[in-house]
Amino acid sequence: MRISLFLFSLTFLLACNNSANHNYNTSKALPSWSNTPVKEQVLSFVEKVSEPSSIDYVPVEDRIAVFDNDGTLWNEKPLYIPLEYEINNIQTKVAGDTSLLSNELYKGLAEGNLAIMKDYNTFELITQLFALHDGQDEAKYRESVHRFLSYNHHSKFERPFKEMVFKPMVELVHYLQKHQFKVYIVTGGEITFVRTVSQEIYNIPVENVIGSSVKLNYISDDQGIRLVRTGTIQSANDKQVKPSNIELHIGKKPIFAAGNSDGDYEMMEYTLSGNGPSMAILVHHDDAVREYSYMHGTEKAIEDANSKGWHVVSMKNDFKEIFPN
Repeated sequence: MRISLFLFSLTFLLACNNSANHNYNTSKALPSWSNTPVKEQVLSFVEKVSEPSSIDYVPVEDRIAVFDNDGTLWNEKPLYIPLEYEINNIQTKVAGDTSLLSNELYKGLAEGNLAIMKDYNTFELITQLFALHDGQDEAKYRESVHRFLSYNHHSKFERPFKEMVFKPMVELVHYLQKHQFKVYIVTGGEITFVRTVSQEIYNIPVENVIGSSVKLNYISDDQGIRLVRTGTIQSANDKQVKPSNIELHIGKKPIFAAGNSDGDYEMMEYTLSGNGPSMAILVHHDDAVREYSYMHGTEKAIEDANSKGWHVVSMKNDFKEIFPN
């Protein structure tokens, strides 16, 4: 009887200790998140898929997470950061070649007339902007992008563009990586553009970035061997194209997805279509004071979130902080 009582007491103490350790660990997780139900749901999901004794355990090789970039990992207002770069590029090139002003789009953007973009659909706009990089060495393009992101500042927050990341979301990336998730960026932004800083600002390696892309030409001449950009779009990575490119580049269905707009609708839908445990979160921009408040471009995703099983993250209520100090 004494032995049985001892064993029971020991088991009880170990269980209490494990529970205490769990509470201690989760209380320190995601410190920039408020202690709201969304945070608890995220922590619970990560715990159950990474705990070997859990019935929902997912092997390490299948722990795939995908994140949109613009509006999900970093700021996208008043303009997409890649668009800020392209406008800056146009203004620089027009200063050295005024013949570009014969193009109505280039002329308008060079003069600060952003309304002119309404005259073009997304594909037409991207095609014309990418055309200005036709013939540019890929390495020089990377250097140009990194310089812009490092030294050009956001108009409202007066900080370098590469520092316009959402601190809670970066914490989430690191938390998933700590639990042996392989985290990918799946963005409508240009793939090389995002790769220039993905490791630096998110700890996401360049090979884990999937995005829109242009065709590259292989050149071997007296200048050496290099890759040169063309103005031809190879992939416009948005909406239904995102799941296709996930399959192409990863070859596995994600079990976790994070997005913020209708452009991420199919990616989140695809993530939850598997047989095992899965989770999707939708970042809702509803904080006009600390960031921006808007619905344009995310109406359908917000409206359908509940029926689809997506967890809506309120920047106003679920984030203690938005940008890093």
